[in-house]
Amino acid sequence: MTHRTASCSCGQLQAHVCTEPVRVSVCHCLACQRRTGSVFGAQARFDRSAVTLTGIAKEFVRTGDEGTRATFSFCPDCGATVYYTFSGNEDAIAIPVGAFADPGFPAPSFSVYEERMHNWVNIAGEVTHMA
Repeated sequence: MTHRTASCSCGQLQAHVCTEPVRVSVCHCLACQRRTGSVFGAQARFDRSAVTLTGIAKEFVRTGDEGTRATFSFCPDCGATVYYTFSGNEDAIAIPVGAFADPGFPAPSFSVYEERMHNWVNIAGEVTHMA
């Protein structure tokens, strides 16, 4: 059985998963760029039933380009986002890939908002690309 732990920078907030992700994706939207401080967001989506959360989180709700509300849960001490959920898909939870701090984590299979992708970024491999 697979077991991984995602954590904030200080370790206070954690997400424990006991399965492989349903999907790993990258998002190039401007909101994800601002949220991560990087040029895209990378996330792993899991069935909610496979995730155990520990610690105290603060939340920030953002409405996306298509009207979907995302609730980002982050550590109130160090500020790192550890997980987020989407309205209309309560059975899933997304965890930023970087929160696992695991270079062997599965590669993305999905890339969205590529029209906002920085021109020097190349998402290689077997990936579904969406503008």
